[in-house]
Amino acid sequence: MSAATTQRRAGEAGFTLIETIVALALMGLVLSALASITAEWLPNWNRGVDRIQRNEVIGIALQRIAADLAAAEYVPANHDTRHPLFEGSELSVTFVRTALGPNAGAGLDVVRLGETTERKEFVMVRSRTRFVPLPTESSLSEQMHFGDPVVLLRKPFRLSFAYAGPDRIWKTTWRGAEKLPAMIRLTVRDAGTERVLSVSTIAPVHVQVPSDCTKADGKCDDKKDDKAGVSPNGPGGLQAGATGQGTTP
Repeated sequence: MSAATTQRRAGEAGFTLIETIVALALMGLVLSALASITAEWLPNWNRGVDRIQRNEVIGIALQRIAADLAAAEYVPANHDTRHPLFEGSELSVTFVRTALGPNAGAGLDVVRLGETTERKEFVMVRSRTRFVPLPTESSLSEQMHFGDPVVLLRKPFRLSFAYAGPDRIWKTTWRGAEKLPAMIRLTVRDAGTERVLSVSTIAPVHVQVPSDCTKADGKCDDKKDDKAGVSPNGPGGLQAGATGQGTTP
């Protein structure tokens, strides 16, 4: 191989300056296009991820609330009252259930699920107190001092309740009824848009009558209790409700 041929091939190897500039320009155009696409796509991706995470948090909160409501017990407020201790409104519900928690011990709790304000914002909070028979002619607000608050939902979401019996007629309040509601509707709304979230659900209440009401129609046999020497409104009735052994409809 001659020296001239070797020099010619050495000159042809590699890129020229013009080819390098063109390649860099093309690479810049590609990177610029990718950056533009990413800038448009990434916010939507982040919003989608945030929406999924919020729905998961809300779903967990609703599962806990539904489990609480499903465990509601038919427990009168005192010996002179026949109807269960249960007060439900559109933004709060108070009921009795078996004590839950590692340090709760045996017994019953009065649980309140309701809105309160925290730093000038509405939050849904679960609070509780130990159940004791209430004095006659006293209200829950006067006698109950709830503690152990746990925040379940925060802004911008708000939870509302609705109640229905076996007739499936929904009501915004449930107070002083002879039975517990058969089901409770949990509706979650975005406070900003008033949009109802798809995670909204219905919680069934398992116990409907005290343990001494064992008839198929769910009515108590008061005469039978009188013959046995036990008043249906006496301590036996309260104790039966306090055991938490009810019959499902």
